[in-house]
Amino acid sequence: MRYYIIAGEASGDLHASNLIAAIRQRDAQAEIRAWGGDLMDKQGATIVKHYRDLAFMGFAEVILNLRTITRNLSFCKKDLLSFKPDVLILIDYPGFNLRIAEFAHNKNIKVVYYISPQIWAWKKGRVHTIKRVVDKMLVILPFEKAFYNNYKVAVDFVGHPLLDALQNYPWQQEADFRKRNNFSEKPIIAMLPGSRKQEVSRMLQQMLVMVKHFPDYEFAIAAAPSLEMSFYENIIGQSEVKVVQQQTYDLLKHAHAAMVTSGTATLETALIGTPEVVCYSGNRISYEIARRIIDVKYISLVNLIMDREIVKELIQDDFNEIQLRKQLNLLLSDNKFRQQMLSEFDSLREKLGGSGASQEAADHVIKLIGLH
Repeated sequence: MRYYIIAGEASGDLHASNLIAAIRQRDAQAEIRAWGGDLMDKQGATIVKHYRDLAFMGFAEVILNLRTITRNLSFCKKDLLSFKPDVLILIDYPGFNLRIAEFAHNKNIKVVYYISPQIWAWKKGRVHTIKRVVDKMLVILPFEKAFYNNYKVAVDFVGHPLLDALQNYPWQQEADFRKRNNFSEKPIIAMLPGSRKQEVSRMLQQMLVMVKHFPDYEFAIAAAPSLEMSFYENIIGQSEVKVVQQQTYDLLKHAHAAMVTSGTATLETALIGTPEVVCYSGNRISYEIARRIIDVKYISLVNLIMDREIVKELIQDDFNEIQLRKQLNLLLSDNKFRQQMLSEFDSLREKLGGSGASQEAADHVIKLIGLH
């Protein structure tokens, strides 16, 4: 069978790669063409476009790159028709993927949406488009199934694929990790400033201010795979900070605490079990627009899933030197605070269910196209 998969970000590349592996177990002759990244490539997908050429964040940035986005849409439609897949699998990335879903539906291509856009937070009206053009929603957050059921959308909760990714990850021993990356014996504070250039530039400059306040700790940046080392070096300057490449999970596992930019990384950090403070500072215009239209109490997945504040969120003006230093102090020095957060992380894992999301998602895809 022929599968066409579109993932527009690093997290989508991870989850799509695990899904591809599960599909290949069920369909050894699978032909897979995809928009994604290096992890999907390693699973044998033919990568048409890399996600690093697709990621535009925020309202202002999207407007500035409309011509590129339009060209990508046009190319994708032509490529779909040329490849003639049995199924189109979409991974999050709603601004692009919902347009492609509508096109594919009108061309009688079956459409599976794996990992829902966060339409429960904003643009709820998109649910009507999804109901019309998507054959099956496969969701990874427990409350999403109830949301779609309310609109009578064909939906299944398959569990969260991060649990699979973490279970299958080849963890390094701490001594090996420290030696490989030339760490001292000081405890580590991890910095996850995001994956896009404009985001990393904003977030990292404020995170680096913490280095002078915590001289007994060693700071390390988890580099995004799509960004070159020189980009980080230009921002770091003379600061004594490590940059760790392709080892984000190991860095988090062996860190004493983490500063994490809002996104999938906040959930990854919690599931690994590292106390964290969630940070976000966006383009002012984009932020002001988002603040008026987004209908959620929290920005981190950890708090959204648990429906209460588990991790502190420092958003926009609150993401400053005073507040960040205060929260890091709590994470590093207040044992009761740390233990409470770690206990909540245990509850989070239970709520997300066990591993096997990628396998279950593959089963639904195979069933939809009638392979078995």
